[in-house]
Amino acid sequence: MNSPSLSVVVPAFNEESRIASCIAQLRAALPDLVDSWEIVVADDGSADRTGEIVAAVAASDARVRLVTLPHHGKGSAVRAGLLAAHGQWRFIADADLAMPPDNLPRFLAARDNGASVIIGSREAAGSRRVDEPWIRHLIGRIFNWMVRLMVVPGITDTQCGFKLLSAAAVEDICPKLSTDGFAFDVEMLAHARRSGLQIREVGITWHGAQESRVALSGGAAAFLDVLRIAWRVRRPFSPRTWAFLVAGIFAASCRTT
Repeated sequence: MNSPSLSVVVPAFNEESRIASCIAQLRAALPDLVDSWEIVVADDGSADRTGEIVAAVAASDARVRLVTLPHHGKGSAVRAGLLAAHGQWRFIADADLAMPPDNLPRFLAARDNGASVIIGSREAAGSRRVDEPWIRHLIGRIFNWMVRLMVVPGITDTQCGFKLLSAAAVEDICPKLSTDGFAFDVEMLAHARRSGLQIREVGITWHGAQESRVALSGGAAAFLDVLRIAWRVRRPFSPRTWAFLVAGIFAASCRTT
């Protein structure tokens, strides 16, 4: 099988209300952006009609594929989708398309500068946030501050759901990943950096009014995942880092009670 220029990997969990629109928008946009493409929907054990809807589209278009998985979390779905894809480059896109497909050329242009991991950023130059709830923004910035302190300094937005990786980067990084929850992006970038892969952030337009699948009650678990990732990549902690970590976990735990 010939490898398409680009695979778009969409992790999905109970997305029957918008997965058809997501696929339709991608199918309309991709022919003008790359010479060959595929869409891989990684269904994370949905209990609704998500898989049925994707399968119906795939039956009429071989460039759309469904990967059916048991429910383990977004990180697991992204990992499986990336490894199942055949593209020379593999783009992760959330089903809500909070970043419109017309931003994709920004990622494709960044390939010319030698980066093998290109991540969408809501903080980099040229970025714009539209209708984002202030509490979501605040929690995201606090989490990113902790991540930069402990794991990947210098990356201003690890959690944006839109990322482009070369096939070689996927084959290097994905077998090392074990985080299924909210912090899987952090582990992905930590291993990319540890492997010496060049990471580049590109500013995107991001619409925050979309329905979120992120539960704030998972805050403590996310902080603990970051601690585990930091330990695995052997980044040393200073006493002040430990103090910030304990304070962050305590604050996140209080929000869940």
